Amino acid sequence: MADAGRPVKHSLTLRGHRTSVSLEEAFWQAFRALAAAEGRTLNALAADIDAARGDVGLASAIRVHVLRAAQAARSS
Repeated sequence: MADAGRPVKHSLTLRGHRTSVSLEEAFWQAFRALAAAEGRTLNALAADIDAARGDVGLASAIRVHVLRAAQAARSS
């Protein structure tokens, strides 16, 4: 098993272009669960996050998106 604090790199396809993203395994698991709960593919969710991220790195934008989704789920 990978070190929980060490980022793991995976490839995503965003609007037809391949890119690599490094996230800690806990974030990958939460990101996959969020996409599944929304009935979306991981690539589709990542593409939406990418389109809205501005000048923030994609990995950071994904982490923030996952965190906000978890906070929203706890408060509802």
